[in-house]
Amino acid sequence: MTAPVAPSPYRRMVGILRILLAVLIFAAIVTQIVDQITHDAFEPARYFGFFTIQSSLMNVVVLAVGGALALRVAAEPELMARVRMSTLCYAVITGVVYNLLLRNLPPDGSFVGLDWPNEVLHVWAPVLIVADWLLAPGRPALAWNRIWFAMIYPVVWLGYALVRGGVTDYWTYPFLNPNEPGGWPKVLLYILVIAVVIIGISAAAIGLSRLGRRRVTELTRDLA
Repeated sequence: MTAPVAPSPYRRMVGILRILLAVLIFAAIVTQIVDQITHDAFEPARYFGFFTIQSSLMNVVVLAVGGALALRVAAEPELMARVRMSTLCYAVITGVVYNLLLRNLPPDGSFVGLDWPNEVLHVWAPVLIVADWLLAPGRPALAWNRIWFAMIYPVVWLGYALVRGGVTDYWTYPFLNPNEPGGWPKVLLYILVIAVVIIGISAAAIGLSRLGRRRVTELTRDLA
């Protein structure tokens, strides 16, 4: 049996940085929870129902596992790359939706917590996760049919959010509320646009993974 190839120092450094980012994201979530509990504003069902929180918890796990793998092996398993591609999409869409649609909403009278955890989850984490995909070594080339893998979780979450909103009249995000001006046509338009963006990010991520592999293959062929 062939022994696994040891990771390069650069890949090991990436592994350490991934673990540190996982710790930072987890610390931001814990800080938000403690802050809300301290001010008697914590509602678990509401808090953990947000796409941001669920996808951020996914990123904590994926970054920690991806970091541990980067410290041990030179090449990332295809399944791990596929999952990382998906959580990359969720991080980017979280950042885009928050900064374009939610950041400047007028106060609704609800509790306003500390700023830095919000910035970590909606700005710094997405930026660093994109940088990880662009710069980290050891990623395999993903097949184009993996583009739909990233849509599984958002579709499930959307179904949950719409059913919950219809039953309780609590809408996780304002753009999903059909009682707002524009009604269901506006809600469906937002859903369509976000779906197209997720698919576009998936396609870009897969394209980058294949581009990197093609360059390595061409270089190897030229040196042969």
